[in-house]
Amino acid sequence: MNAIWYFDVVSPFSYLALRDIETLSQRMPVIYEPVLFGAMLAHYGQLGPAEVAPKRVHTYRTALWAARRDGIELRFPPAHPFNPLQLLRVLTALEARQDAVRAVFDLIWREGRDPHAPETLTLLCERLAIADLDQLIEKSGAKAKLRRNTEAAIAAGVFGVPTLRLGEQCFWGADALPMARAYLADPVMFEDAEMRRLDNLPKGVERAR
Repeated sequence: MNAIWYFDVVSPFSYLALRDIETLSQRMPVIYEPVLFGAMLAHYGQLGPAEVAPKRVHTYRTALWAARRDGIELRFPPAHPFNPLQLLRVLTALEARQDAVRAVFDLIWREGRDPHAPETLTLLCERLAIADLDQLIEKSGAKAKLRRNTEAAIAAGVFGVPTLRLGEQCFWGADALPMARAYLADPVMFEDAEMRRLDNLPKGVERAR
């Protein structure tokens, strides 16, 4: 069964899921796939949780509470949301190596650093032995590849991050990982009558747009 983990470094919940994905990677091969969450929101005509004023604080509190519950060190960066493009392109250029993904997430979400600050980017270069970030991005074709990866994720039914795709099944959110593990243990868990009925459940009402 193929396993792909779609993530964006702008997402605190991607950071919260990372530990479990690293553990899963010890059990089976997992492809780490950086994608641009903002492009997904635009495709589906949605706002991000941090763009809805009352939802913003609730989202941040939920992330910090979940981190403390699970024993994960979490410190928010100075401002959020931020533009993750450069970091996503760097990770794409590095083929989303696990050590590189961990290094970026730790800088932003464990150490709480400004992702745009020169000192943060200098630290990243030091930790990953990168001579020149811009040169790495340009030579690797990472800009186009990140765009293709995001488009492919959307075509596969991915609508948010983090999402773990196991075969044809997508599990969205850090809180969906227990269900993903259950699916790995029982790959026919979505085949019973009530589960299958959900696939084509009719809409009772549809809001006017």
